[in-house]
Amino acid sequence: MMHTMRRFAAAFLIATCADPSFAAAHPGPARQERDPAAVQDAARAALLLNAEQALSAGPFSVMDKQRTAPSGDKHDFISLAPYWWPDPAKPGGLPYIRRDGEVNPESKRDTDDVPFGRMAGAVSTLAAAYRETKDERFASRAALLLRVWFLDPATRMNPNLDYGQGVPGRNTGRGAGIIATRRLVEIVDAARLLAASPAWAARDADGLRAWGSAYAEWLQTSPNGREEAAAGNNHGTWYDAQLTALLLYTGQTGAARAQVEAAKRRLASQIEPDGRQPRELARTRSWSYSVMNLHGWFAVARLAGEAGIDLWRHATADGRSLRGALDYLARFPRSGAAWPHQQITPVDQGEFADLLDQAARVWADGGYGELAARLRQVPK
Repeated sequence: MMHTMRRFAAAFLIATCADPSFAAAHPGPARQERDPAAVQDAARAALLLNAEQALSAGPFSVMDKQRTAPSGDKHDFISLAPYWWPDPAKPGGLPYIRRDGEVNPESKRDTDDVPFGRMAGAVSTLAAAYRETKDERFASRAALLLRVWFLDPATRMNPNLDYGQGVPGRNTGRGAGIIATRRLVEIVDAARLLAASPAWAARDADGLRAWGSAYAEWLQTSPNGREEAAAGNNHGTWYDAQLTALLLYTGQTGAARAQVEAAKRRLASQIEPDGRQPRELARTRSWSYSVMNLHGWFAVARLAGEAGIDLWRHATADGRSLRGALDYLARFPRSGAAWPHQQITPVDQGEFADLLDQAARVWADGGYGELAARLRQVPK
């Protein structure tokens, strides 16, 4: 249910953001009708149902975990690298070894990334529902969740990820852990929607901006932040997305614009002229990571629009572009051809359909929307 909640929240948040060129996805159960009003009504109903459930979510806090960071401060965020496992050939299993694409259940126990995701999903859903209904119940709960995670001195997260994705026997944290906070893009959108509610006071907005400014500074200056900024794959993309979102939210428009301009070089290094994303294709879950990376790029493109830069239509001299990357992926479900790269886990067609719906609006091409509708009718 949280996955569904997250998807509907993201769709409605995107639809109501300041950049009118950004496309809202309207996901939901497989359905035959294509009447836009009917689809919109069904999506709205699902959103409100999920928002009612989100009223009882949390509150969540970094203080809920039993472990303490190496710093000795429980306010520090902790996560473990998901694809690293005990080495059966070593005493105590240390140091851990990597098994790409295979999630170690240990990484999801008593760490902060899971509750952070639940908090972000609930806040996104509640804020979107508040925008739709002006029901203060939704705004009040979303505001509470944000205050507990980011603002209240007793429960707030310190604005760093020094201990993200630690690998037992190797390190206590690394730049790759920053991927856990990619949903700060949604948090910023939610906070903007909540600004219309008395439940989210000016002091709350000021506090979240102060937290966001501190975290943006950490992203740009810390060893882990610099490591992630240099990542050539989806980690680098989502670094750009969350940093740009925070810079815009905290009024640093010039810095956000510079970040987007720098992101153009990343796009050129990640996407081939034919649309392939080689760094994602090298993974054991190549389809999933190609889609995930493109979600990051679509977020960057929307934010770029806020900064006055059109990344949607940007292309390099040899034709590398976001649309080309989408079209490379779309050719397989469109033609029925088998995906020729490794994918060790099942594919969620809805994640790609969301991208197609956005593309249909951004590039005014109804073919993307039709393909999205067809994919949602494929049994999972």
